[in-house]
Amino acid sequence: MSEKEEAFQSAISERARKALLELGLTDYEVRAYLALVEMGPLTASELSELKLIPYSKVYEVLGSLDEKGFIESQQGRPAKYFPKPPAAAIESLVQNIERDIRRKSETVLKELLPVYEMKGGREKPDIWILRGEKSVAEKIRDAVSRCENELLVAAPVLSKEMAEMLYGLVLSARGRDAHVQIMVSNNVPQSAVRKLAEVAEVRIRRQMFGGGIICDNREVVIVFQGGDGPVLAIWSDHVGLAKFAKNYFEYLWRDSKKVSR
Repeated sequence: MSEKEEAFQSAISERARKALLELGLTDYEVRAYLALVEMGPLTASELSELKLIPYSKVYEVLGSLDEKGFIESQQGRPAKYFPKPPAAAIESLVQNIERDIRRKSETVLKELLPVYEMKGGREKPDIWILRGEKSVAEKIRDAVSRCENELLVAAPVLSKEMAEMLYGLVLSARGRDAHVQIMVSNNVPQSAVRKLAEVAEVRIRRQMFGGGIICDNREVVIVFQGGDGPVLAIWSDHVGLAKFAKNYFEYLWRDSKKVSR
């Protein structure tokens, strides 16, 4: 072991080395980064001379550290490599790990959740029957409060009170960066249509049979207008029902007339 290598190793605890390994760096990457932190900027040859990394691997290791946000280089003959501040390097690594975990989690959930729901993971998804405009409105508010990504609304009719409530719900969903699409019939007052078009993408159909909302393709409220009787609705978190409702919504949406903002 050379004198340089011995001095370098003596300043870094095994605990810190192990932590970097557990965060995803390779053994060679840990050796290179710690050497640069401890000794300052080095060329690839100088780093190799410390006998920490085989010369055949040194450029590969430095390239990987650069990609992970741990070092930067200064062009020259030869090029020199500088360590980034540990706080910045670790923050960059943590962000990359979090992005990777989210991407992999979304892949798993996208494929497994429908199978789980349809094959009995939840043997009895909730289905509620709602009666009366007040009960339906409360359930719609409750469902929209959980909406994070997408809110689809079909409204064949809208009372003044319901239009005002819907406007507020759209604003709250948009505040969570949810994408909102609203489909209405010719029976909805133009003043309400124009106001909703200020905060969401709105389209009009000549005729609609029933309405409701779909939240994040996992929760649905289907509303039936009962003529002279009370408003009736079904709420469910059954994935299959929500998917069917979304497909029907998209079918109607395609040949509906766009409302300009």
